[in-house]
Order: sequence, then structure tokens, then C-alpha cells
Amino acid sequence: MQRRNFLKSSTLATAGVAIFGSKSLYSDDIFEQKREFVVPPLYEGKKIDGKRVFDLNLQKGEMEFFQGLKTQTIGINAPFLGPTLRASQNDTIKVNIKNSLGYDSTIHWHGFELPAKMDGGPHQIIRDSSIWSPEFAIKNRASMLWYHSHLLHQTGAQVYKGLAGLFIIDDIESQNLNLPHEYGIDDIPVVLQDRNYNNDGSFRYVSSQQESMMGIHGNYVLVNGVIAPTLRAKKKLTRFRILNGSNARYYLLGFSDNRKFQFIGSDGGLLEQPVALSQIKLAPAQRIDIVVDVSDGKDVVLKSYRGANSQNMGMMGMMMRNMGFDREFDLMKIKSKDAKNSTATVPQNLIKHPVWDPKDSVGVRNIVLQMRMGMGMMNRGNGDDNFFINGKSMDMNRIDAIAKKDTFEIWKIINKSPMSHPLHIHNTQFKTLAINGRKPNPSESGFMDTVSVDPMGIVYIMVPFRYYSDNKVPYMFHCHILEHEDGGMMGQLLVT
Repeated sequence: MQRRNFLKSSTLATAGVAIFGSKSLYSDDIFEQKREFVVPPLYEGKKIDGKRVFDLNLQKGEMEFFQGLKTQTIGINAPFLGPTLRASQNDTIKVNIKNSLGYDSTIHWHGFELPAKMDGGPHQIIRDSSIWSPEFAIKNRASMLWYHSHLLHQTGAQVYKGLAGLFIIDDIESQNLNLPHEYGIDDIPVVLQDRNYNNDGSFRYVSSQQESMMGIHGNYVLVNGVIAPTLRAKKKLTRFRILNGSNARYYLLGFSDNRKFQFIGSDGGLLEQPVALSQIKLAPAQRIDIVVDVSDGKDVVLKSYRGANSQNMGMMGMMMRNMGFDREFDLMKIKSKDAKNSTATVPQNLIKHPVWDPKDSVGVRNIVLQMRMGMGMMNRGNGDDNFFINGKSMDMNRIDAIAKKDTFEIWKIINKSPMSHPLHIHNTQFKTLAINGRKPNPSESGFMDTVSVDPMGIVYIMVPFRYYSDNKVPYMFHCHILEHEDGGMMGQLLVT
């Protein structure tokens, strides 16, 4: 694991502050500093009057990502990131969220099907020093969802500083499968985030036209808030639930020895059957659920391979490669020589998915993704109109789409820009029907809330609108490259 396999800093200087490189912080082995893997604390709330109640505090913090350097951060019940919340399907949850940041924020329940006024989008602002207490029944099947800031024009900056966390949902069907399920033992959550730093250790956010256009791509990757950690596997069959929590970076994940793993779940939960893979691409906001056999006792590294951020991008991909936005690098080491035998298994059949017939949809909705190119483009999270859906940038006073509750729609997502965009739709878990004229392969067959659309590509998805309607409060749909979302690539959807 040489330094060339790790993301090295560029020599870019902004506002007179140089970005420090890895040379002064790492020896040739990036794992030499022996940072231990950190499991986010599990928080299952408390039962009060038949509800599962969680108490969260949005707070300022300080982290030492590099020895001797302090980074100012924000987090949820912690200096950086938040606890893993856990509940079961059909639970009614209430979350008391206190804002102690000194400025406004929101908390969006990413991937949940829930009432619009509880969604936590830009309409549900949590003012400084106030408490917001959303309450809703969990309709989703077993899955790993997440929660994060969604403040208008400030989502990217607040998530970058640490305002995000995981949410695991259980159900009876999944609990009967004998999959690895002991949290922090053989069921390991992994949050991937890339970051840039200034010489004083502070975060460096968007500071150039290129970063505005392509989204922020960091020179260091955090795994649950730690750079290049080592996990000491406790069981020979280990499950990893992985979130791409980066603002813009795609990952092409695989292991250093090319060992295969069992891909068992996507954004919205388990697949019908596991799929054996050696690599998988993960767009911003997407999640994967994989099981890895480490019974050989060998050390292995989870990596991101070259190509994730430039595939199918033509000249834009070449630009990204030349700028160092698309590299091969190491994420975390897994040491398994002391792993114990596992009684868990990966069955050949997981769960049954409902059969959705496209003929049952009420129509096709065109969603066109566009972006302005050229000199002078700059987005510092202040709502510059550089990114568009159907020719329009985000406007809180405009409803862009109206759907009917208890219906299906087919969305034809057309990317008329030179780079990929991961489109996220609130309040739904959809199915992919076609990708650039082909049928989805088995690994693309799961429930999703975020789908990546190639440059000049077309993706068809079948979108259900179940459970809830509201004639006034909309849901969002947007690119989950957060700099694009903040720069206008977001619309509002009313479900009536």
C-alpha cells in the first residue's frame, strides 16, 4: 500500500492558503499511523407512550483528523457526524432535534417514505436554539437509510462539516434470514466522505470554478471520520453497509486482492438474490449492503479504483483525470487473522420484491438535467443559477411537478450535460427500468432512491407514490452532487 495508492494533495493555493499534502503526514505505508476503525455509536432511542423517541443535538465540535491539528466541525450528538439510529418497520418514531449550531439548519430523512411536513427538506427549517420534533410511522422495509442537512443553498457546506448520520431499519423478514446482524461485530456501517484541508487543519470547501462545476472532490477520504483506519474483523463472514456520503465523488469499490463479495442490498433494502461481484460503483448518496468472507485470515484493503469519476464522460472525464479528481486509492485495511467462526449465512434467496408492471403507470414524466458551462461559473452555495432541471433552477415559490397518491409514474431522466448526475427523489423507493437503452443487470435491480445518469444518457425508472399526500407541502427531487443541488439542480414535487 504505497503512497501512490492514496489520494495526494494538489499544489493548488487559494486565498493565500496552500492545501497541505500527504507527504508530511504519512510514510510510504498510509496505514503506518495505525488509526483504528471507529464504529458510529448505536442509538435505539427509548420507548415512550408507544413511540420510539430519539433526542438529537446539532452542535459545533472539534476533531483531530491529523495529529496536532484541530479542525472545526459540526455533528449530531458528537463533534462530527451522528449516531446510527435504529428502529423497526411499523414503529412510530419521534425525533426531538435541538439546533445548537448558532445558525439555521435542517435534518432530512433520506430514503424514507413519510409525510411531506416531516421530510426535513428546505421547508422544515430548524432555527437556531429551537427544537423540531418530527413524528412518523416507519413504512420502509429493512434497509440502511441516512439523515443529513438539507438547508437551501447550504446543504453542501453543512454536510461537508459533518451534519449526517445513518439510520438502520429492521423488519421480521430480514431478521429471519440469518444474515450477519450484530452491530459493530459482523454488521459494520461504513460512511465514506472525502475532504480537503488547509495548512492549519481547517476544512477547505469550494474555492474554484472547477470545484463549483464538478462538485468538491477531496484529497483525503474519511471512513467514519477517520483517515485510512484499520478494522480488526471479529467474524469470518462480515457484512458492510456502505454509504457514499461524499458531496460529489463517485467510488468504484473493490478489494486489493480482487476477492469477490456478495452484494445483497441497495438503497431501499435487500435484493431478491445475492449477486457475486468484485467491484461496484457507488454514486453520491447511494448505499450498498455487502457480505465478505475473510476466513483466509489475510490482510486486505478496501479500495476505490480508477474510473469511478470519469467513466463515460468524454472530454469532461479527461479533465477530471487531469485535475486528479479520478484516482485509485486505499480506504481502509481489514485484518482478519483473529476473526472467529461465523454462524451467519448468505442464503441463495433473500426477499421477494413486489411485481410492478410499467403498464400500471399513469404516464411518463420527462426530467431533463442541464448545467451551464464556461468561464465565470462559480457556486459557493449561494444559489447561483448554474444548474437546472427542465430548464429551471430551484425556486421555493414554484411547484415543478404534481403527482397523485397511490399511483405509479415512469420518469424518463435525460442528462443533457457532459458529466454524470445522481438524481435523488424524496419519499420514494423506485425501480430502474432501463439504462441507456439496456435492461438493468441483477446488481441494478434493487429499490433505489438515487440513480446515476451518464452524460447524455437516459434512464427510465418506475416511481411509486404511496401512503401520503399534502396539497401544500412539497417533496424535493434533485442532483445529489451537493454543489449542483445548492446551485439550482433541484425541483419541487407535490403529491396530492
